[in-house]
Amino acid sequence: MGSIEENCASLRAQIATTEAQLANLKRDLARAESQAAANSENTAPAESAEEHSDLQSPWPLLQEEYKRYGRQMIVSQIGLPGQLKLRAAKVLLVGAGGLGCPAAQYLAGAGVGAIGMIDGDEVEVSNLHRQVLHRSYNVGKYKVDSAIETLKDLNPHVTYTPHRTHLTSDNAPTIFKDYDIILDCTDNPASRYLISDTAVLLGKPLVSASALRTEGQLVVLNNPPRPPRDPDGGPCYRCVFPKPPPADSVVSCADGGIIGPVVGTMGVLQALEAIKVITAPDADPQSETSSKRDPPVLHIFSAYSNPLFRTIRLRSRRPNCAVCSAAATISLDTIKSGSTDYVFFCGSATLPSLLRPDERLTPEEYREKHPEFTQSGAQKSLTTPHTIIDVRDEAQFGICHLENSVNVPISKILASTPAQGLGSDKTDQSTHPVAPWLPQNIAGQDSNDPIYVVCRLGNDSQIAVKKLKDMGLDRSGQRYIGDIRGGFRAWREQIDPQWPEY
Repeated sequence: MGSIEENCASLRAQIATTEAQLANLKRDLARAESQAAANSENTAPAESAEEHSDLQSPWPLLQEEYKRYGRQMIVSQIGLPGQLKLRAAKVLLVGAGGLGCPAAQYLAGAGVGAIGMIDGDEVEVSNLHRQVLHRSYNVGKYKVDSAIETLKDLNPHVTYTPHRTHLTSDNAPTIFKDYDIILDCTDNPASRYLISDTAVLLGKPLVSASALRTEGQLVVLNNPPRPPRDPDGGPCYRCVFPKPPPADSVVSCADGGIIGPVVGTMGVLQALEAIKVITAPDADPQSETSSKRDPPVLHIFSAYSNPLFRTIRLRSRRPNCAVCSAAATISLDTIKSGSTDYVFFCGSATLPSLLRPDERLTPEEYREKHPEFTQSGAQKSLTTPHTIIDVRDEAQFGICHLENSVNVPISKILASTPAQGLGSDKTDQSTHPVAPWLPQNIAGQDSNDPIYVVCRLGNDSQIAVKKLKDMGLDRSGQRYIGDIRGGFRAWREQIDPQWPEY
């Protein structure tokens, strides 16, 4: 039996090594293809211009472009003037993920002349259900290269520029200056403030969107793009959200989850708003018939609500905004120098260790204490009685869980009031148990069996342990309550390599 397991482990190791080598080869190929594309672009424009001059066509678009864009050009809001504006426009998408992919797809399809994409991440399998430009065979490849590869098949008339890097305070102004409009397709507050500040200071309209679980938000900022201190300009991100959300309240798609069409809807709407900004009639202050800009609004999308959309009208620029008002304190110099610290402003999202070392066990330490648990998490027999509380939500618990564990979502634990604690003289345990959401044999006064709390990554479990102790479930130290460090990610690494990774 042992030799079979060793053989399986050896084969898994060989597969992992081969996959890593394949990923490296894909990256090398991507760099080579990018270099070849750059070399060909240096010669292609001259040939194209020469062919065009030979034809001496009286029409501003190529015949193939009339066919390609004809269905949108006959829409009165676009027309030929709008199509020419699209062809002359340069759009930058910050992020090539769930928002950036559908946005880029529709901008390329609409005939935007130049599209830049900035992203330093590589394609992962977990991206594919929602990041629709990427393909399974591009796992391990830079996202921008994977996306542009698909976009070129969609529309070869567009000029694509990959920026294989993460956005920073140092490179943002340099990259942004070459584009006409910016799309914020990121998923963290620090990047949103950096993108907005840079766009305002460089005079670029900004289309910002976000999506999480079943909900999304969309807003067009700095439109019209007036200089800082001009009250007639559109509000910026700081005007709408002057204070960032608490760092510990920020949830990513990896932690909170996301339905693909939800983020896809928001990305498509970003492309639509960008097209509207690009093709808007030129404002002429002297003309009475000149089209006025729509007032700024925040669109809120909820997939499981009726109606699906709500719209909130926004105010104009804040008179005390730090970047676009007369009292502005942020400039391109403060951004480039790093004196405007976005990570510090938004706070660190990394949860510090809330528990003492003796209140935490690694999965291996837990198995040493309780060897009755098999590799798959099933109990043979409880030689040492104890309880495992799984604080993930019901959906995650339904995906995979340890047999005989008790599912108590962290939200339910946090909703419990201190008055329910065992330390409260006002609590009658016979009629009002300390934790009505726990089985009586666990929450009852007579039980001193240890309690271990587990979650997905080892963060929520720490919060739950502190809460349970605050409620008095540890019997003033007589009962052990601790968490499994690293959660089920560590469980997969240390105990069961077949544990589902999601």
